[in-house]
Amino acid sequence: MNKRITKISRNFLKYPAGSVLIETGNTKVICAVSIEENVPSFIKAAVQGWLTAEYSMMPGSSKPRSRREVSNGKVSGRTAEIQRLIGRSLRAVVDLRKIPGYTIKIDCDVMQADGGTRTAAITGACVALHDAFSYMIKENMIQESPLNSLIAAISVGLVDDNYILDLDYENDSIAQVDMNVVMTENGDIIEVQGTAEGKPFSRSQFNEMLDLAEAGIQELISAQKAALAIS
Repeated sequence: MNKRITKISRNFLKYPAGSVLIETGNTKVICAVSIEENVPSFIKAAVQGWLTAEYSMMPGSSKPRSRREVSNGKVSGRTAEIQRLIGRSLRAVVDLRKIPGYTIKIDCDVMQADGGTRTAAITGACVALHDAFSYMIKENMIQESPLNSLIAAISVGLVDDNYILDLDYENDSIAQVDMNVVMTENGDIIEVQGTAEGKPFSRSQFNEMLDLAEAGIQELISAQKAALAIS
C-alpha cells in the first residue's frame, strides 16, 4: 500500500468564512468557502439554500505552465466535470433546508499538482465547509450546522498489477485502472469513478480497490477530525 502524507491547515486565508490548505504529498490545494445572501433562480420557490463549487489549476501548479482558463473564455470539460463532482459530493451531506436564502460557494485552487487534485479538493473543502457553518452559527445566520457527515475522497488503482492507494502523477500516468472514491465517515459511498486503460478489470479487483479506498478514506477522516479537534 502506497499512501502519501496528508496535512490540513485551517484558517489559511483571512477573508473566507472557512479556508484550508490541504497538502497530499506534493499536491497542494487551497479550499475557500464564501457565503452569499441569495439563491439561484431555479430554487427560489423552494425554502432552501444552495451549494456549488469552482475548481482551478493555478498557472504555476504544473509543468508546463497551466493556462488560465479565463483566457480561453470558458472552462475546459475536465474543469467543469471536477467542479460538478466537488459540488454534488458535498451537497450529498448538507441539508440545504437549514441554509434558506444562502448560497455557499467553494473555491478549490490547485497551487501544486502531483496527482489526486480533485480528491484532495473534496477532502479539504469538507473541513473548510465545517468551519464556514460554525461561522454562520456564531453570526446567527443559521441555527444549527447542516453538515450531516464528514466526507473524504481518495484515488486507488492498479499499476503493474499492484494495488496502489492515493496515486501520484507518476503512478496515475501509467495506471491500468484509475479510480476515485468519495465516502462519508460512516463508509457510505457518494461516488465512484473508475476507468480501465488497456484491458478491463474484474469484479474481484474492483472490490479489492474499493476496500483499499475505504481504508484510506478512514485515515483521511481521522486527519480531518484531528485538524478540527473533534472526536
